[in-house]
Amino acid sequence: MRVLVVEDDSALADVIARGLRQEALAVDVAADGVEAVEKADVTAYDVVVLDRDLPRLHGDDVCRHLVDGEGDQRILMLTAAGTLDQKVEGLSLGADDYLAKPFAMKELVARIRALGRRTASAIPPVLAHGDITLDTARHRVRRGKRDLNLTRKEFGVLEVLLAAQGQVVSSEELLERVWDENTDPFTNAIRITIMTLRRKLGEPSVIETVVGVGYRLV
Repeated sequence: MRVLVVEDDSALADVIARGLRQEALAVDVAADGVEAVEKADVTAYDVVVLDRDLPRLHGDDVCRHLVDGEGDQRILMLTAAGTLDQKVEGLSLGADDYLAKPFAMKELVARIRALGRRTASAIPPVLAHGDITLDTARHRVRRGKRDLNLTRKEFGVLEVLLAAQGQVVSSEELLERVWDENTDPFTNAIRITIMTLRRKLGEPSVIETVVGVGYRLV
């Protein structure tokens, strides 16, 4: 899942981004409303975590822009004020959910995953292929009776491949869905991650390389 965090408090933005990455989410960060709009216009995010009180362009205006655009992202609005009237106002702008500061990271993650399941490209909470199961909420992967200890990127790649249900997933799509904007597009990280993921999944191998195209589960 690809998430955009829009927060002008750099320390808080860093805490949120690190917490979400620990949950195998790909996270980009924008420090103001203008930067948020620029990033959302070029990247298909599943969820936008949007602080309401932003410099340069107010969070309300960012929300309107996202709602009026062609994207299918869900919007989780953050604010330091959590009165009922303010919540209603935020939701009336088109936000899908509302969370007042301060909040627990566990609740933020749960709300983001819940919103992510409501997008057009929604991924079910539990994915399966043969004897492989992946539970996104519990961050747990099993093959047969074995629990697999995957890195965040291995977990993310497997999640995307399972969601594709046997269709080919290109390297570009994996880069878009699992890594963030700071990743070198010419990196060999995908190839290395696929290699280590195959090893951990064991035999028989289920990840097939389609030369010149991408990867799929067989």
